[in-house]
Amino acid sequence: MKCLFVKPNGDQCQANAMTSSDFCYTHNPEISEEEKREAKSKGGQARSLVVKDALPEIPLNTPNDTITLITDTIRLVRAGEMDIRTANCLGFLTDKLLKAFEVAKLNDKVELIKSILLGRKKAIRRH
Repeated sequence: MKCLFVKPNGDQCQANAMTSSDFCYTHNPEISEEEKREAKSKGGQARSLVVKDALPEIPLNTPNDTITLITDTIRLVRAGEMDIRTANCLGFLTDKLLKAFEVAKLNDKVELIKSILLGRKKAIRRH
């Protein structure tokens, strides 16, 4: 639902109304001007997230290590000990790490095949 506030020029405010209100945050008469000024001065700062306590280190040297990270992240979210945004970030980065492991493994296979083929090529030249 749109905010019911009507501007001095007669146009209705186009912002969405707050839940359980007929007005948006800016035009809501139940919110004091001081609260609105404070929120405006903070800008996006109120939305930023900083991890307050360092999380325990989890080694991430193999694809199997990522299972430990994902399992721990799920446990922390379910216990209400980790913010969803942090968990989403860890999930995204874990996915990137798994892709890097996959590319590295594929590269190792390509190098092995390359060395086998070069060995065969040298063997054929000797005959």
